[in-house]
Amino acid sequence: MNTKLRVVVLAVAVIVGSLSFAHLHDLASAAGQGGWKAWAYPLSVDLLLVCVMHRLRADRSVSAWFWFWVALVASLGANIATAGLLDLAHPPAWLRIIVAGWPALAFLGSTLLAHVPTEVGGRVPVPPAPAAPAPAPDSEPAPVPKPLPAADDTSALPAADPAPAVPVPAALVDHARKVADDHHARTGSPIDADTLRTRLGVPPHLADAIAAQLA
Repeated sequence: MNTKLRVVVLAVAVIVGSLSFAHLHDLASAAGQGGWKAWAYPLSVDLLLVCVMHRLRADRSVSAWFWFWVALVASLGANIATAGLLDLAHPPAWLRIIVAGWPALAFLGSTLLAHVPTEVGGRVPVPPAPAAPAPAPDSEPAPVPKPLPAADDTSALPAADPAPAVPVPAALVDHARKVADDHHARTGSPIDADTLRTRLGVPPHLADAIAAQLA
């Protein structure tokens, strides 16, 4: 809209607004609302219509359209009533009742328009909370501790190292074999480690190593 057209629209709005304001003032005065109250009626009607138009820009609910028609009928009806259709010198009782009850109706409408909840489609969606950042590709995962074996679980324990072999001189082995052969010839049974230890006079671990070689 260019500047000239804006000026024309503004001039028309001021003219028709002044005429409507004067008609509403005259009707309120004829209905028994004198003094400052007669000037407040045009403001209540026009401001309610402005509130409705602002609400219709946000949503076109049934409530907004209802109060739009209420404000339009009040403004249009007051302008038509001053055209000579009614005897404003002797206004009817129903006109006095409508004018007297208008403040409460306008207050109710403006309050409801100010507290109409926004419809679901007009709500601003709330963005979800940001997810936790993923770990860097080159970062090493934390080591997972290995479970400890149970107290009676011997399969998980490492095998014990075998005892180291005791070196036995070859001459001692030959002598022990002769002793074992003699014992077998006399008794008819192989010699055991205790008897071999006693006959040879060696410590137990050495006697066990000799007996292992003789077996």
